[in-house]
Amino acid sequence: MPNRLLLNDRINQAIALAHRHLGKVAVLFLDLDGFKHINDSLGHSVGDKLLQSVSKRLLSCVRSPDTVSRNGGDEFILVLQEMEQPNQAAVTARRVLREVAGVHKLGDLELHVTASVGVSVYPDDGPDAETLIKNADTAMYQAKGSGRKTFQFFTPEMNASAVERQSIEEDLRRALEHHEFELYYQPIVNVKTGAVVGAEALIRWAHPTRGQLSPARFIPVAEETGLIQPIGAWVLREACEQARSWKNAGLDSGSMAVNVSTIQFRDEGFLEGLYSVLRETGMDPCSLELEVTESVLMKNAEVSVSTLKAVRDMGVLVAVDDFGTGYSSLSYLRRFPLDTLKIDQSFLHKIYVPPDDAIIVSSIIGMGRAMGLRVIAEGVETAEELAFLKANNCDEAQGYYFSRPVPAEEFAKLLVAV
Repeated sequence: MPNRLLLNDRINQAIALAHRHLGKVAVLFLDLDGFKHINDSLGHSVGDKLLQSVSKRLLSCVRSPDTVSRNGGDEFILVLQEMEQPNQAAVTARRVLREVAGVHKLGDLELHVTASVGVSVYPDDGPDAETLIKNADTAMYQAKGSGRKTFQFFTPEMNASAVERQSIEEDLRRALEHHEFELYYQPIVNVKTGAVVGAEALIRWAHPTRGQLSPARFIPVAEETGLIQPIGAWVLREACEQARSWKNAGLDSGSMAVNVSTIQFRDEGFLEGLYSVLRETGMDPCSLELEVTESVLMKNAEVSVSTLKAVRDMGVLVAVDDFGTGYSSLSYLRRFPLDTLKIDQSFLHKIYVPPDDAIIVSSIIGMGRAMGLRVIAEGVETAEELAFLKANNCDEAQGYYFSRPVPAEEFAKLLVAV
């Protein structure tokens, strides 16, 4: 396949031709979804064969004047020349997504992989190869953020978003050093008694110029850049130290729930780091609960089982967060050593809206309790939702109906009030 130098030459030739004939050129920036997992779990030789298979399929999706180039890693760039309308690029993008998603037979293996595609068009989105590639890359990230397995055309608004993302990334790199993060705590309440039985630690960023930032603004950037690992380690230690501080003050905060990202959970030093935090902070392991999502557990089930068993051997509890939005398989629930199910708030908010999710919520509660798991409902906002949970014997709940996430000092007041 053409290298970067030849690719730029092909794009510039296509631009010159389009300029003379008042035509258009499209640049498609493609990134494979989940390729790293295949590479890590099956080895680089299998990964290389998969890249070769994807390359052949991409070549089958374009015409002879067009260009397919590997940009590096699992990224490819396609150049479509002599176009009359941008919708021709959309047709090719759909074909590419369909072809890449088909099963790849590599010897005895049958692999599945999907792609995200960004599209930029000359002259609308740039006058030269460098700009068109950059804007197609920006659109590709937008496609990934929209759920992957799709394509997006570049828009000027995306540029502003890309600049914002870059700025946040740069600021994140110094935020820990400058002590700009803070933990807020949301109470977890016993549904029957109303007593506070735990807290979930939630990070906030007191940005020096942007003010208070919610996790939705910066956690995706932290995950993409790998910065989530040191941030997550700080959250775990800070939450444990705060729990110890409350205990020393004679306040019973119950369990402390801390979210664990995919990168943290998969890191080879995760278990050692967890043990160190418990030892150095004096945190009672039985009072710490790590929250992981279904998707984190299922990415490599065998490794997940091993890691969870090691966590449980330390005495630390494990919860499945946002249950119902991922695989939601009864067989995997039996397989993994778990303590708690947290029902995603999206189900609770629809229990009285036809067609309602009341049956789903009551079924999850019943299933969890039958398996000996503690069940927590997230996002409780009304007395009606709480009444429903009581009627269906849900164990615990959290949400704005009880309290928004609050700083440590305010949470301490909730404990005193109880």
